[in-house]
Amino acid sequence: METSTKPAFYGPLMMLIASILFATGGILCKLIPWSPLAINGVRNLLGGLLIGAYLLATHHKLKFNLKILFGAICMCGVTTLFIVANKLTTAANAIVLQYTAPIWIILLSALILKKKPQAREIITILVVLVGIVLFFIDGIGAGNTWGNIAAVAAGVFYAGLFLLNSLPGADALSALFIGQLGTGIILSPLVIKETDFSAVTIIAVVALGIFQVGLAYIFFNLATSHTSPVTASIINGVEPILSSVLVAVFWGEMLTPLSLIGAVIVVAAILIYNILTSRKSSAVS
Repeated sequence: METSTKPAFYGPLMMLIASILFATGGILCKLIPWSPLAINGVRNLLGGLLIGAYLLATHHKLKFNLKILFGAICMCGVTTLFIVANKLTTAANAIVLQYTAPIWIILLSALILKKKPQAREIITILVVLVGIVLFFIDGIGAGNTWGNIAAVAAGVFYAGLFLLNSLPGADALSALFIGQLGTGIILSPLVIKETDFSAVTIIAVVALGIFQVGLAYIFFNLATSHTSPVTASIINGVEPILSSVLVAVFWGEMLTPLSLIGAVIVVAAILIYNILTSRKSSAVS
């Protein structure tokens, strides 16, 4: 996290704005009758162009190395799988299961960085896994199993993005730009197979690209540059809650009883873990 003269509320405010923008993904996806890959291609192309313009405006030098490449691949994975999940399961399921990213960060840190998980982390993992199991038990009956699998996989890629971009030599903006633009170039040609280009569809796609991907990740980068990862992840808890509320209000898409219990377990466990970690960090400092 870089040193800055920004006020203390700057980083948290940027994270809150990013989380609100991210949360619009579920309701916007429901407005677009395209295939998941076509949607993700166009929204990433627009998002990549916006981030490219931001790089030029801020004179941020584009970098490239293996860590940035892996970050770009994770960017492609999380955005693609999130859209697939939204089409195959409920929007609430998709965002809550993706929100399990901190658990995969702990596991990947143990596997890649050889960082031994603490007792608190192991307990959190086990509790979150109980929540995930409830989603899958419910998903079998509702036909949402593959969507739930895609959402969990999106969480793994999201974790990889956090982990890789926190390593020395990585550059978050470069990884975001390369990942989004690359995904857009590869997948956006699939839009030629689509037939619905109504005003609502086009507006929803543009909103996804400009706001839910492009601007959201710019605010996200600003937030993580001026806020501790723990504080940022606590504030990011707004995203799954707000997303679930939005799809319930605008689409009447409600969580089933088992999924609701699973969502409460997942979100509560991760928030409690982050708060306890934050308190421990404050006590040490």
